[in-house]
Amino acid sequence: MAFARKVWRLLVGIKDALALLFLLLFFASLFAILSMRPNPGMVRDGALLLDINGSVVEEVAPVDPIQALISQTVPVREYAARDLVHAIDEAAGDERIEALALDLTGFLGGGAVHMSEIAGALDRFSAADKRIYAYAYAYGDDSMLLAAHADEIWLDPMGGVAIMGPGGESPYFGQALERFNVTANVYRVGTYKSAVEPYTQSGMSPEARENLSQLLATLWQEWRANVSTARPQADIDLVTQDVAAWLAASNNDIAQASLAAGLVDRLGTRVEWGERISNEVGEDDWSDEPGTFANTQYDPWLAEVQRNLEFGSDGRIAVVTVDGEISDGKAGPGSAGAERIAGLLDDALDDDLDALVVRVNSPGGTVTGSETIRRAIMRHRAAGTPVAVSMGNYAASGGYWIATPAERIFAEPETLTGSIGVFLVVPSFEDLLAEYGVTTDGVRTTGLSGQPNILSGFTPEADAVLQASTENFYTRFLTLVSEARNITPERADELGQGRVWDGGAARQLGLVDQFGDLDTAIAWAAGRANLEEGSYEVRYLGKDTPSYDTLLAQMLMGGNEARDEGARDVASIFARREAARLGQVVDGLDRFMAVEGVQARCLECVAVPGAMRGQHAPTRPPSWLSLLARLGLD
Repeated sequence: MAFARKVWRLLVGIKDALALLFLLLFFASLFAILSMRPNPGMVRDGALLLDINGSVVEEVAPVDPIQALISQTVPVREYAARDLVHAIDEAAGDERIEALALDLTGFLGGGAVHMSEIAGALDRFSAADKRIYAYAYAYGDDSMLLAAHADEIWLDPMGGVAIMGPGGESPYFGQALERFNVTANVYRVGTYKSAVEPYTQSGMSPEARENLSQLLATLWQEWRANVSTARPQADIDLVTQDVAAWLAASNNDIAQASLAAGLVDRLGTRVEWGERISNEVGEDDWSDEPGTFANTQYDPWLAEVQRNLEFGSDGRIAVVTVDGEISDGKAGPGSAGAERIAGLLDDALDDDLDALVVRVNSPGGTVTGSETIRRAIMRHRAAGTPVAVSMGNYAASGGYWIATPAERIFAEPETLTGSIGVFLVVPSFEDLLAEYGVTTDGVRTTGLSGQPNILSGFTPEADAVLQASTENFYTRFLTLVSEARNITPERADELGQGRVWDGGAARQLGLVDQFGDLDTAIAWAAGRANLEEGSYEVRYLGKDTPSYDTLLAQMLMGGNEARDEGARDVASIFARREAARLGQVVDGLDRFMAVEGVQARCLECVAVPGAMRGQHAPTRPPSWLSLLARLGLD
């Protein structure tokens, strides 16, 4: 019997082991299938269909399909600006692509620099004697800027154009915090360092208003110049100065009013737009649906052109991207986790680089995170590697901090930079607790014992330490700027004080060296390394992070044909923008309660429409009720 039991246990063990093995193989196979990249498809003669159904960003954040399934949200797709530019430029020189079909129905916008870069690629496509056809149900500022570079702009008869211009209002919590007896302990350096004002005031200070007014005026001027140059017949003054009279002249038909103002060329449905393109490039032999035309979609086209990229072997230039708010951890891509970025830079020290280009698209963040990235860049400088910085939509506060190691800084006229200043905001609740009869008591051996204490308030000694720490960080910031730009600390202080500058002003003041995009910075770095054009490889550090191209991600988002379930008319543009504005209230309160340390962050950058994306995984715009629920107002 003992022998039989041993045999039985052996058989049961083998059975359990086999069951576990098959279970592991099953889940491994399932993960492999869902993580695999689908076949990119075939590139066909006809039009390149750019159906930009999402937002344009500097660095695409990875999609977590499992998290999206758990949260029951559908991610909004992100498109890397440089990928779009590359796709358009390659299409301009490919004889298989006869035209560009630009569908902006689901377009959610992007930063000013990114829009300008894509518009430039559209101009180069037109210069190749190829036509561009744009369509949307409704156009906002960003979509109108891109569409202005098309040969024909189509608008749905039920849609319209809404030109809003940059600017608007942001929430201020000063009175609310006072009402609820919450103390905002503020430590800052910089007359223009307005990032603390939402927690101390009920409105903008004169200095902050002056600074933001100048920035928005510059961005508005750049937008108008771009659109007017590409589309001289567009009457921008008519549609922005007296909106009621403009609409009344067309019996309040927004589509007809848009046509009369020269903003669009034709009114028609998407089917009619497709039929127009099919007359140019031919019908779609693979589909008999109305409005189809011979086309290659964005994903297979991008896969094709990236697969055919050719690099020289005489040198290697690395590009590291710092995108989003800077934190101290491993966050990203799509947000600037300093530990992750420093790790990428340190790993590249062993790659025998000829040059390094740092692409900065950040409004700043923690001082410690900014310094971590700066030190990692300096290790490349110490190794003798030439370093250039290319600024995107913004490189301000902490974003400028990490630009100081560069031998040369490139920016665009629309870039927001500077904001040389630091601050710290810490809440305390002594007055709120006292209102409900809650007091604190204890024994201190020094003025710093148990400090800072958010329950009993801060002692003068704690205030002195926190203010001194903030001022020391500002002094450090000025030292970095003065050494990097070869100016005195006093001059750095004049340019600092938290003031934000547009790219044009920054160039005149010496905070940046020249105008130019990322490719310009790469070309300069190659010349600095004595590399001839076409003889070197450009390597994007961390670029192999998976994003939207896994099978599971595409299944989750519905593939290329996925559409936002919300409305698409002009009113939806306003609604989406205001939902995002209510979200600022939630994010502002969350940030106030967070423990973030001393910050080098630019509030004006966040205030610029289309320039910032949320700190969390991209999802569809939240409903009003969900936002109110988070505020505790439902």
